[in-house]
Amino acid sequence: MAIIEEVVAKLDDWKGRDVSVQLLSGGLTNTNYKVFVDGAPFFIRVPGEGTELLAIDRKNEYHSAKTAERAGVGPKVLYHLPEHDVMVLEFLNGVTMSKDSLNAPGMPKRMSDSIKRLHAGERLLRDFNMFRLTEYYLSLCSERGIKTPDGYLERMSTVNEIEKAMSVKPLATVPCNNDLLAENYIDDGQQLWLIDYEYSGNNDPTFELGNTCQEMQFNDQQIAEVCAAYFGEASADKIARMKLNMIMSDVGWGLWAAIQADISTIEFDFWGWAIERWGRATEKMDSREFSTWMKDVAS
Repeated sequence: MAIIEEVVAKLDDWKGRDVSVQLLSGGLTNTNYKVFVDGAPFFIRVPGEGTELLAIDRKNEYHSAKTAERAGVGPKVLYHLPEHDVMVLEFLNGVTMSKDSLNAPGMPKRMSDSIKRLHAGERLLRDFNMFRLTEYYLSLCSERGIKTPDGYLERMSTVNEIEKAMSVKPLATVPCNNDLLAENYIDDGQQLWLIDYEYSGNNDPTFELGNTCQEMQFNDQQIAEVCAAYFGEASADKIARMKLNMIMSDVGWGLWAAIQADISTIEFDFWGWAIERWGRATEKMDSREFSTWMKDVAS
């Protein structure tokens, strides 16, 4: 019996009712389903094979999903089946966003407003640090013989310098999603909901902001809009932190993509994505602005 069938069969509230399961497209780590029970929709996500290697803590994910629900930015968690690492969530009646739709005027502020609500919520179970996750991913690639884009190891000295510069005047950590790509925003016409808490943890808020700006490929004006909406002003030091975290977003998630290219059964060009992200990271490291960001973040 497939896991989704086991989950449906275990929910006593659904027994004897008209249940139908619809496979949803998308999802780079897991398999997603829309389940109708007497016509009412629910969302179920089944973890993909080997995802434990990607440093996903399902207990932490569940706790964070409940925290986001209480903060008013995450869907309701209706059932939890820890034996399958599965949650049954409220199905949000809204539009799954795309990079193009989030590049529309006014979206940087709306994104920041939802992020601020999440960050103002309760502390999470775990901390998240992309520098440490990058180290773990590199060790995993070494142990398993997973191919990485050319130059990764040689550039780790630059990554160390970024961490050193950002540690001079660190910001207090807040509860973060840490993986706000476009499809993890749902627009119901009133607000942007934030979903998928696999990599959630307490973190520097400028990683959240920089990461999501990188996912949307925002230009400098849009990055400044996000910064000003979140902090009240687009100061040089906060912009610099966001810019350096945009680099770290591509460094870490580029390795994630390289690992997925080796272990995932999902039909997606993970290796091409790894190459693209690493190329963006090195382009920023080699830019004329890089030294200014390094100076501003420590000033």
